Amino acid sequence: MSPETLAVLGAGTMGHGIAQIAALAGYHTHLFDVDGDALVRAVQRIDANLGKGVSLGKLDEALRQEALERISTHLDLDEAVDAAHFVIEAAPERLELKCDLLRVPGDALLATNTSSLSISAIARAVPAPERVVGMHFFNPVHIMALLEIVRAETTSTETVDRALAVARRLGKTPIVVNDVPGFASSRLGIALGLEAIRMVEEGVASAADIDTAMELGYRHPMGPLRLTDLVGLDVRLDIARYLYHELGTARFEPPKLLERMVEEGKLGKKSGEGFYRWEE
Repeated sequence: MSPETLAVLGAGTMGHGIAQIAALAGYHTHLFDVDGDALVRAVQRIDANLGKGVSLGKLDEALRQEALERISTHLDLDEAVDAAHFVIEAAPERLELKCDLLRVPGDALLATNTSSLSISAIARAVPAPERVVGMHFFNPVHIMALLEIVRAETTSTETVDRALAVARRLGKTPIVVNDVPGFASSRLGIALGLEAIRMVEEGVASAADIDTAMELGYRHPMGPLRLTDLVGLDVRLDIARYLYHELGTARFEPPKLLERMVEEGKLGKKSGEGFYRWEE
């Protein structure tokens, strides 16, 4: 494989997962975050995930070590993106933050891992909008096969082709969608998740029983409420508010239960409690 460099901006849940699969795919991987502790935790999680792969016989120990050696961590943004062929932003869902991170000079592909924000709005805020594309990964990144490539109004055909090539090298199955609120996956997923929350709110059934209905009745690998816990209730709330504002339909209005749980700090797995209780 060619020794190309891929920079991942943000070392959280999605960022460390993207860095892991990038390193396994042979990219020199620069992982950036403003929080040094977040970088330490990210490398620890990557090490643990790769170690589990080895223990399960899915990964060779030598490949694990090679992947870890390809990852470097950075607190300086300019250093992280220097000489990068591909830049994938995986910061929280705040438009201004994502725009700031992607103002990268040169000719690197500029990808944003957003699940709902307008790719066109992000592209308009950077010097080379034709280089901007959405690359929406799914959690957990190292397991989920889908990668949603989102084409903005200004995204060039060359950029889409480069994004598709990166996706396939990362071992993902890409789909290409146009830049509309919620794209394809988030729009459907959020609608289902919000309705499941309303059912809990109305006392229709327990969270576990609603999830079991979807898992066994519709063959979903994970129920919508457990998935909400995994994604983060705060993330789901931000996306719901955005879609409600952009589309103006009642089905995306955030349920009061979701708003209350976020206010109480019940954010799902990352806080230890959401619709389920989580333990390390």
